[in-house]
Amino acid sequence: MSDWIRESLHPDYAQSLRVDEMLYDSKTDHQRLKVFQNGTFGRVLTLDDVVQTTEGDNFIYHEMLTHVPILAHGAAKRVLIIGGGDGGMAREVLRHDTVEHVTMVEIDAGVVDFSKEYLPMLSAGAFDDPRLDLVIADGAEFIRHTEGGYDVITVDSTDPIGPGEVLFSDTFYGHAKRALTEDGVLVTQNGVPFLQGQELHNTMRAFTALFVDATCYLATIPTYAGGPMAFGWGTDGLARSTPLEVLQGRFDATGITPGYYTPQVHQAAFALPGYVTKLLP
Repeated sequence: MSDWIRESLHPDYAQSLRVDEMLYDSKTDHQRLKVFQNGTFGRVLTLDDVVQTTEGDNFIYHEMLTHVPILAHGAAKRVLIIGGGDGGMAREVLRHDTVEHVTMVEIDAGVVDFSKEYLPMLSAGAFDDPRLDLVIADGAEFIRHTEGGYDVITVDSTDPIGPGEVLFSDTFYGHAKRALTEDGVLVTQNGVPFLQGQELHNTMRAFTALFVDATCYLATIPTYAGGPMAFGWGTDGLARSTPLEVLQGRFDATGITPGYYTPQVHQAAFALPGYVTKLLP
C-alpha cells in the first residue's frame, strides 16, 4: 500500500487514493501539504493527509458554495472568502462580473504559494484579478476586526481540527453576522453529515440563534466520501425564497457554464433527507 494515501479523518471509516506521482510534500508552520497525481481525480491536495480538493471534482464544491448564495442574493457586490487558499473559490466568485470586490483571508501563505505552482488550474488566474484582495491572516481574527459590509461571506475552511477549529465557533459566527449587510448571506462548509453530524448540528444551533433563515443545503462530491456534503446557510433576508424563474434569469445573465450548478439543482439542494433534518435544531 506504499503507493496509496489513506485518509484518517474519521475514527472508523477511511478512504484511500492511489498516488501515481508525488509532486509536493512539505510541512509549513501550520500543516503538512501534499500534492499528488491520481488517475481518476488528477492532481489531489491533502492537508495532514486529509483530502482538501482535487483537479477532477473541485468544481462541484466551489460552484455550490459560490453560485448558490450569490445568485440567491441577486445583488452581491462585496464578497468575503475565509480560507480557500487554493484559489478555487475566488475563481468562481470572480466569474460574476457584478461582484466588484472580493476579500480572501487565508491563514497559510504556503497554501497559496504552492497552489499557484502545483494547482494553477484551480485558481485559473483569480490571483491576478484586480478585484481580489488577498489577506494572509487568521480568519477568526480578521472577522473580529473587520468593518464588514459584505453581501456574501463564504467560509471555505478545513475540518474543525487544527487551525480550522476556531472557524466553527459560536463567536466566529457572531462576528461573521456582524460583517454582513442587512440581507447578506453566510455560507459554510459543514462536512459530510452522515459521518460528521455533530459538526452540522453545532453550526445549525448557532445559526438558528443568529439568523431569521437558518438551514443547510447539500451537494455530492466524490472525494468527500460518506454521503453528500452539507453547506450551512444563514441570512436575515429572503434570498432562499427566490423563485426559480428569477434564479434562471440571473444565471443566464452571467454567461457562466458550470459543470454542476443549475438553478434547478440550486433549489433542490435545500430539500433535505430525514437524517439531515434531524440534525437541525
